[in-house]
Amino acid sequence: MVLEGTVIRLICYENDAWGCMYMTGYSDISMIAHLLRRAGFGASREDLEYYTDKGYEDTVEELLNPESQPEYEDDLAYRYVPYYRMGTGIPSYQCYWMYRMISTRRPLEEKMTLFWHHIFATSHSKLNRNPQMNKQLKLLRSFALGNFRTVLIQISKDPAMIYWLDNCENHNGAPNENYGRELLELFSMGVGMDNEFNYSEEDVKECARAFTGWTMAPQLPRYPYGDYCWDFEYKSDDHDDGEKVFLGETGRFNGDDIVDIIIRQPSTARFLARHLYNFFVSDEPQVPSWQTTDPQNVEAIKILEQEYFRSNGDIRSMLRVLFNSDFFKNSLYKKVKSPAELIAGVMRLVDDYTSPKPNSHEIAFAAGYMGQDLLNPPTVEGWHTGKEWIDSGALVERVNFAADRVGDISMPGVQRLIERLTAHGPIIEAGKFLDLCLDLVGPVEVSEDRRSELMIYLDKQGPIKCGTSDEKQVFEKVTTGLLRLIVASREFQFA
Repeated sequence: MVLEGTVIRLICYENDAWGCMYMTGYSDISMIAHLLRRAGFGASREDLEYYTDKGYEDTVEELLNPESQPEYEDDLAYRYVPYYRMGTGIPSYQCYWMYRMISTRRPLEEKMTLFWHHIFATSHSKLNRNPQMNKQLKLLRSFALGNFRTVLIQISKDPAMIYWLDNCENHNGAPNENYGRELLELFSMGVGMDNEFNYSEEDVKECARAFTGWTMAPQLPRYPYGDYCWDFEYKSDDHDDGEKVFLGETGRFNGDDIVDIIIRQPSTARFLARHLYNFFVSDEPQVPSWQTTDPQNVEAIKILEQEYFRSNGDIRSMLRVLFNSDFFKNSLYKKVKSPAELIAGVMRLVDDYTSPKPNSHEIAFAAGYMGQDLLNPPTVEGWHTGKEWIDSGALVERVNFAADRVGDISMPGVQRLIERLTAHGPIIEAGKFLDLCLDLVGPVEVSEDRRSELMIYLDKQGPIKCGTSDEKQVFEKVTTGLLRLIVASREFQFA
């Protein structure tokens, strides 16, 4: 159902000057909500209050150390929804991953898994081996907050990546440059920065030579037990052990030597810093333009670059600096939520699919309708982010999805929200009612224009009463109507 009236007008991609309106004066719970939207997928009101009592810096440390929280209960999920494990098509694994995003007790670990999937954008469209895609997700999750050298070495050994970028066709005497090129262009350094190139075509060729012999072991027969996942195999007899010249260094390099050279480059620090800033802080221009387009916050990128070298490429350390920085705390509403972030956040708010239940394909498919077909990015470049998430078609899908969920009075999270509101009855003044709803849904800080739009709706409803059982149905209808309008607003659709 497409909402009528003011809803679509509530969303617009305004310039960053608007975001400066609220740079100071946020409440503690607002800042915790901001942190949990960016470092996770949002949170219920009860969780927000728990973390507010815990404090901002302690919450950051809990997020950065997911091992302090219980491991994910895969067995429970598989028992209730065997489809997550036994399905042979991509939808079963999309559903499983979306369910993890919604229900995990380790939100930053899962958010970083999504971050790496954006960068190492392996796709079902070519691989067509869904257990292998799930195995790659497990790999990404295992080094999500680790050292960048480890990240690059492990993804270079991942069979899904090897097949996706043809390194299984990269042989001594007949090199295939596909993986070597993308390792430099999209995974580690970028084409260039400051209007200069970071590497040459000769560097690509020498990189490809270094990764000859990095391939997949022969596959076990499919029958009688079904598909087995590939494993990595290094074939020394297929490796080009000759001398190579790469980024100005000379030696008989193997793939791990190439990675060691890459991680020492200033361009690598810049590339990773810009990705982290784009994913967690504020929408940047798309990756292909980074050679000729400066970061929008040069000082923030320098801070992250410095931490990269200080910590020897430790992702956890870089994120600690990022989450505790002023540039992060002052970045409310400067990022469009990706479809996965929007969906997981709404489901956490209404408390749906936070425990195993059937039909999770409905919410997983919703991400695809909004433009993010999980495990199936459109190209090796991954998805374009920012305002490209909210073209006219995707915007209607986003609004309808969020509005349908918060408008469903049967949702446990919606019921708890209404219970909190009725505690302020029996009659609630319209302005106070709006403030309460914005607070419980976010907290969401809206501009004066947005507030006026929302008040138009409330002024049409008359007195907001919740004191008697006869008034309950009307009160619920007014409340869910306002919630629909709030989740359609720019501020809610942004993070």
